Amino acid sequence: MIYNKTLSLSNGQNIPQMGFGTWLIPNDRVDIAVKNALTIGYRHIDTAQSYGNEEGVGKGLKASGLARGDVYVTTKVRAEYKNEKEAADSIEVSLQRLGLDYVDLLLIHSPQPWKYVNQSDNRFKEGNLAAWAAMEKAYKAGKVKAIGVSNFEIEDIENLITHAEIAPMVNQLLVHVSQTPIDLIDYCKQHQILVEGYSPMGHGRILANAVLQELAKKYKVSVAQLCIRYVWQLGLVVLPKAENPSHIEENGRIDFMISDADMDKLKAIHQPVDYGEDSHWPVYGGKVQG
Repeated sequence: MIYNKTLSLSNGQNIPQMGFGTWLIPNDRVDIAVKNALTIGYRHIDTAQSYGNEEGVGKGLKASGLARGDVYVTTKVRAEYKNEKEAADSIEVSLQRLGLDYVDLLLIHSPQPWKYVNQSDNRFKEGNLAAWAAMEKAYKAGKVKAIGVSNFEIEDIENLITHAEIAPMVNQLLVHVSQTPIDLIDYCKQHQILVEGYSPMGHGRILANAVLQELAKKYKVSVAQLCIRYVWQLGLVVLPKAENPSHIEENGRIDFMISDADMDKLKAIHQPVDYGEDSHWPVYGGKVQG
């Protein structure tokens, strides 16, 4: 049974705290993964334009047989779209690919185009305001039920809060044991911005951590479940990803409580994570060339 509850956004809408991530699941397989997740009990599906799998996600949503209002769907405007027309056009394309009349949550995927992440001080503030203007219009038109950002730092968020009409409702971030940006999370909470944590298992690279393995044995759960519960207990939306149905189901069974002392122990882990073959991805510190 999937352990779930909802959290409230600043506009009063509810969002399931347990989400299902689809990054790196190919378009020709993601429909099966999405259908399996929804059958198991997930009610929040997260995708993005840059994942290249919105069409497959839409097929999975349809194949589940669930009513539209029973599933929360998130997608993201490409990080490269830094003008209003590109962003506006992309929203229409996303709706078409997903086969939906609206998405529940739309995010700017990154404040910088990916090739500039980790190698430029340019925060593309004007471009983000332009993309945000398109999202505000889509929100007012009912094509999007909530709008937010992803991978935004404090200065990026302040740019929108200061100059835009509508403040971001969500900030989706890389959050896992040894990568917990407490100051940024606290800032978001102070501004009624809900934080979502992606890659709660560090793309699988933190599962061998000795402290995690010791605590998982203590709580009689898998290390993956402990990692997911950690992000959950921070009060964040958590977005685990898997394709194997048994892993999808296991990731959702987090109906246990990590003690305050053990949460503090997990928060205190600051050792650098070697993401191995995945280190080239900008979200894990790599650079996109070209």
